[in-house]
Amino acid sequence: MLTEREREVLILVGLGLSNKDIAALLVLSRHTAKTHVRRAMTKLGVHGGVQPVIHAYEAGLVWPATAG
Repeated sequence: MLTEREREVLILVGLGLSNKDIAALLVLSRHTAKTHVRRAMTKLGVHGGVQPVIHAYEAGLVWPATAG
């Protein structure tokens, strides 16, 4: 089960934010943001790249933007 913070960072990853952007938005160090992302990915059994984004969409945490 993800912690609230891990869910939060997974949503931000799903929106395309980098660890640096997540750290700035959540007022965390870049290392702490990366740790939260890594722990969420480990718990979900996903790896880097696009897999966390796909999981965020599949879990209903983020939705694709629709064209006008």
